[in-house]
Amino acid sequence: MFTLALLSLVLPTLVSAHGYVSSVTIDGKVYNGNSPGSTAANPSVIRQVASNSPVKGATNPDINCGLSAQLAQDVAQANPGSKVDVQWSGGTTGSSPWPHNTGPIMHYMAKCDGDCSTYQSANAEWFKIDELGLEPGNQTWYQSQIQSGQPVSVTIPSTLAAGNYLLRSEVIALQLAMTEGGAEFYPACIQLSVGGSQTGGPTSSETVTFPGGYSDTDPGILTPNIYNPPITYTFPGPPVAAFVNGGSSSSGSGSGSGSGSGSGSGSGSGSSASGSSSGSSAPSQTPATSAPATSTPAASTPVPTSTHHGSGATSAPANVGGAPATPTTTPTTTSTPASTGTSGTCKRRKRSVAAQPSPAALPHDNIRRRMHRRRIGSAHY
Repeated sequence: MFTLALLSLVLPTLVSAHGYVSSVTIDGKVYNGNSPGSTAANPSVIRQVASNSPVKGATNPDINCGLSAQLAQDVAQANPGSKVDVQWSGGTTGSSPWPHNTGPIMHYMAKCDGDCSTYQSANAEWFKIDELGLEPGNQTWYQSQIQSGQPVSVTIPSTLAAGNYLLRSEVIALQLAMTEGGAEFYPACIQLSVGGSQTGGPTSSETVTFPGGYSDTDPGILTPNIYNPPITYTFPGPPVAAFVNGGSSSSGSGSGSGSGSGSGSGSGSGSSASGSSSGSSAPSQTPATSAPATSTPAASTPVPTSTHHGSGATSAPANVGGAPATPTTTPTTTSTPASTGTSGTCKRRKRSVAAQPSPAALPHDNIRRRMHRRRIGSAHY
């Protein structure tokens, strides 16, 4: 009797210690999921799992979309830039909070071959669109926020080509990942039809299959020091596809915009990060911070200037540092009124003539008038 009583207390706790995706909201429209293993399945866009238990082992075929995941009947409409809120819940009814708070949250997409409601995803080529790890300070995981009841939000890439896609939302619980095989994988797949006229997509080097994308010994999956701060975490799997963050789709590489970067080991080329990358705001994305680059302006030597008073214009002096420049004098022509012939002397007329311009510089009529005056003046002597 005591044993049965104890089991009746422990079993509900074990069940609620796991979870599943109970609903998704796309651009404000809510799509409910079905309880794990329920036989009265309602039409949904979320592929139903057989149990809320985690997938164990990176090579387990159920790591694709969850434990014995079944095709969903419906497909949700979305567009590039659409916001998707994924509600992770504990238990099997959707009324309990998510039970875990340690480990990453990642989102992948894969193009369906035909309609997603009939597409078997065992060979799907998945590309990562975001990843969330530790919050700034490296002490608290973003997963702890979904434990408090908040949905995890992700944005469909703004340049994603139109087509039918699966959105794979994944939470990895690392509380037992100090030893190999201890990580708990919770994947869930949502069926989408993405509209628009964009053309973006991943390169072949940015895609993985599940299983195949992870190894049980990857740094982000086998984490012996997960409770020994300071925590340094490396995301498993490939980096976030370059086109998601506006990079060139031909580059074949990219690790998103999370805080921290680098390549991880294992089956994927994961990025080392202590924050988040790409379009995730789940439950509330905090952009990674980095020290601003410091640039020092080039020093310049001021050039002395001279000011021309009265005009207000300034200019650099010519011949700075060289021999003194020889001043240039512009001769000034002084005009002297012509004699009327009624007074004056020849000497005064000679001085006046000497101060005037040469005859070659005067108009022909002026020369004739001056010669005429000279003739008249000489008649007085």
